[in-house]
Amino acid sequence: MASTGAPLATIAAELDRLARFEPVPLPVISLYVNLQVDEHGKHNFMPFVRKELRARARTYSLRSAERESFDRDVERIEQYLTDDVPPAAEGLALFACAGAGELFEPLLLDKPVEHRLSVSSEPHLYPLARLVDQHPTHAVVLADSHAARLFVFSGGHTLRREVVPGEKINRTSAGGWSQMRYQRHVDKLQADHARELVDALDRTVRSEGIQHIILAGDEVNIPLVKDELSKELAAKVIEVLKLEVRTPEHEVMAAAADALRRHDAQTDAEVVERVLNDYRAGGLGVAGLDETLDALTNGQVDELILAEGGLAADAGVTPDELVAKARQTSAGIRIIEEASLLADVGGVAASLRFRLDAPSPASWERS
Repeated sequence: MASTGAPLATIAAELDRLARFEPVPLPVISLYVNLQVDEHGKHNFMPFVRKELRARARTYSLRSAERESFDRDVERIEQYLTDDVPPAAEGLALFACAGAGELFEPLLLDKPVEHRLSVSSEPHLYPLARLVDQHPTHAVVLADSHAARLFVFSGGHTLRREVVPGEKINRTSAGGWSQMRYQRHVDKLQADHARELVDALDRTVRSEGIQHIILAGDEVNIPLVKDELSKELAAKVIEVLKLEVRTPEHEVMAAAADALRRHDAQTDAEVVERVLNDYRAGGLGVAGLDETLDALTNGQVDELILAEGGLAADAGVTPDELVAKARQTSAGIRIIEEASLLADVGGVAASLRFRLDAPSPASWERS
């Protein structure tokens, strides 16, 4: 089935654009909807949408500017959900504020999301940031002696597919060749094929800015491919899978997604420990809400490290504000699924690009 969701690059660009949205005194609706159908092939999200929107509408006076803007948004949202949602979409993120330049931005997603409605003075961006963090663009290489397939996947989409053909090797007869000479010939053909494949991979990684590579194939060809990898490419390899070169594309994508999840879980603890060690040493790391906010405001943050579920209820700052500040300064965002890793520092830390001054003692807790 053809993909109906927005490519991850589009979602990331929309996240950046919405992060620059200036707060307004009118209600900004952020609606996340799971569009998966039930066992009867029917959508069942409209009862949630209608109930929650009407409940929020009652919080505004009938003839106020806020209620007028909100009611216009509700009408447009319900019409969109009734008429314009394709049946194959898995999720939806929709942002609306009729009173703020007629903001109406629906984003169809290839991944399901939990039903959620937020009404505030600015868009609720944390779920989008989480989606981008959990589904990075990645390359997958499937190799055997005859051919290789190279894919670039991102957020449920295939961005690129390429076949790198190899020389056909006749393994049944060496003709007039000696066995040893013939084997050297075979070895050279296989090494040349691996080299050509890695050249194609290197071009793809550079052009797409890819940080994660997954290798797949058999015990003969994967070692040959590994031998040809540069240090830079080898450092991006997160897992080696056993897959046949003719494995259907959707199965390759699913296996790669599982590998990414395993890698993410393994590296979360390493990332947190590295940032906290940098913080302890007065290096390129901060921990706790106050210091992280200051660093975001100053444009120092290289990567925002945020616990799954965000911050404590009494933090006084929302995860959306942190996400917006990070995207405004082109900082990366990493969501740590094991929230306990950041519990002692208030659920947030950051790696830094630079320090403004010498480190000074500071509390991890917001005063």
